[in-house]
Amino acid sequence: MAKIKMATPIVEMDGDEMTRILWKMIKENLLEPFIELNTEYYDLGLEHRNETNDQVTIDSAIATKKYKVAVKCATITPNAARMDEYDLKEMWKSPNGTIRAILDGTVFRAPIVVKGIEPCVKNWKKPITIARHAYGDVYKGSEMKIPAAGKVELVYTTEDGTQTKELVHEFDGPGIVQGMHNINSSIESFARSCFNYALDTKQDLWFATKDTISKKYDHTFKDIFQEIYDAEYDGKFKEAGIEYFYTLIDDAVARVMKSEGGYIWACKNYDGDVMSDMVSSAFGSLAMMTSVLVSPDGYYEYEAAHGTVQRHYYKHLKGEETSTNSVATIFAWTGALRKRGEMDGNAELMEFADRLDKATIDTIEAGEMTKDLALITTIENPTVLNSEEFIKAIAKRL
Repeated sequence: MAKIKMATPIVEMDGDEMTRILWKMIKENLLEPFIELNTEYYDLGLEHRNETNDQVTIDSAIATKKYKVAVKCATITPNAARMDEYDLKEMWKSPNGTIRAILDGTVFRAPIVVKGIEPCVKNWKKPITIARHAYGDVYKGSEMKIPAAGKVELVYTTEDGTQTKELVHEFDGPGIVQGMHNINSSIESFARSCFNYALDTKQDLWFATKDTISKKYDHTFKDIFQEIYDAEYDGKFKEAGIEYFYTLIDDAVARVMKSEGGYIWACKNYDGDVMSDMVSSAFGSLAMMTSVLVSPDGYYEYEAAHGTVQRHYYKHLKGEETSTNSVATIFAWTGALRKRGEMDGNAELMEFADRLDKATIDTIEAGEMTKDLALITTIENPTVLNSEEFIKAIAKRL
C-alpha cells in the first residue's frame, strides 16, 4: 500500500516519562506504516531542555509559527523534587506556558465521547469545550504576606511620573495581599481565538466572568469580547447559525449542569483551569480529553490534556506491565494531521486522521480498553489491555 505523503512538515515536540514511551509506540504502530511522516523534531524531554537552557522550547514555538501546526507530547514542569531527580541547572518554566506566550494562544479542551464511558452528569450528550485564556491573572500575580497593621495600595506611575493610587485594604493585623494583571492585547487575542474556533467548529460560544463584582477587571474582559463580536463577528455567526452570549460565571455553571453540551465555554485563566478538570472528570477521564492551543494568527498546537503519567513510568522502568491510556495522545496526532491536511488541501491525510479516530473509539466500544476505562465503563466484561496491546488493537482495526 502506498503511504500518504505530506507536503509540509508539522512540528513534533517529544516529551517525558510514560507519555514519551507511548509517543514512540503510536508513531511505530499507527502512523509510520501508513504515512510518510514529515515532522520537524524537537526533544522537549526535561534532560534536553536542561542541556539547552530551555532554548529548545523557544525554538519549537518559533518553528510552530513557521509551519503553523504542531503536536506536543506531555512534559514535566519541574518542582524541587525534580530538581534533584534530574540534576537541573534551574527550575525551568512550564513548556506549555512558554509556548502559549510565544504563540499568544488560547487553549481549547474537549472530552472524547465514547459509548460505554457515560458522563456523571446524565443529561450531557455532546462534548463541552473549555476555552481557557492562558495569560495573566493569578498565574502572573504578585503576592505579599502582611506582617502587621498597615496600609496596602495599588500605585500606577505613568512614564512622566504621574501617580494614581487605589487603596486595597487598611490592615489592623497580619494578613495577605495579591496583585494581578492582564493586558488588553492578550484579551483581544483570546476573544478572536474563541470566535474563530467557534466558527471553525460550528458551535455556540459562551463567555462568563464576574463583572458584577469586578466592575473594572472582569468588566473589561466582557466589554472587549462584546466590542470585537459586534465589529467583526456578528454577521459571520448569524450566517453560520451559531450564537455568542455572555453571562455571569455562577449562572454559566448552573446552565452547564442542566445543558446537553455541544458548545464552547470561554473562561478566564483560573476559571478555565478548574472547569476543564471538572468537565473532563465528569465526562469520564482526563486521559480522554483533547487539547489544542489556537492563536488568532492561525497557529495550532495539539497535545493531550494530561501529564506524563509518572507512576506508570516508574513501573515501566522496573520492567512491570502498565496499562496506560493513550487515547488523548493519539487524538493530539490526529488533530495535527487533520489540520495539516486542511491547510495543504490534502484530503487523504484528513481522511486518515478521521479513520484513526474511529478505529480508536471502535476499539473501546468493542470492549477492548486500558485499565482506567475498564474501571468506569458500562460495557460488560471488558478486556483489559496493557499499554502496547491497546495500541496494537487499534492498529489492527485501522
